[in-house]
Amino acid sequence: MDTQQFVSHAVTRHVRVSAQKCRLVVDLIRDRLVGEALTILRFSEKKKASLIVEKTLRSAVANAQQKVPNVDVDTLFVAKIHVDEGPSWKRIRPAPMGRAFRILKRTSHVHIYLDDKKGR
Repeated sequence: MDTQQFVSHAVTRHVRVSAQKCRLVVDLIRDRLVGEALTILRFSEKKKASLIVEKTLRSAVANAQQKVPNVDVDTLFVAKIHVDEGPSWKRIRPAPMGRAFRILKRTSHVHIYLDDKKGR
C-alpha cells in the first residue's frame, strides 16, 4: 500500500453500477476541494453514479471529523480517488433455438482518500 498518510478515506463496495460509468463521474472531482466536489456531484448528469460517489465522499468527510475532531472541512480536498471493478452478476437471456445469451450485470468499488490543503 502507499506510504503516504491521508486524513481519512472511505470505500463503497459492490455498488450496482459499472466501473466505466462511475469513472466518468470520478474524473470530474479529482484534486478538488470537498465543497466544490459536492456541488459538481449534485448537478452531474450521471445521476446514479454521482449519488454513489457523493455518499462515499460524505462518508469520508465524516470519517475525517471522527478521526481528527479539530479538522477544518473547508480545507479538505480529494487527494486520491479511484474506481475498481467488482464481481459481475451473471444472468441468462433466452435466445432462439434453445440457446442462451449471457448478461453481465457489473458492479464496482469506489475508494476516496481526503487530505488537508496546506498553505491556502
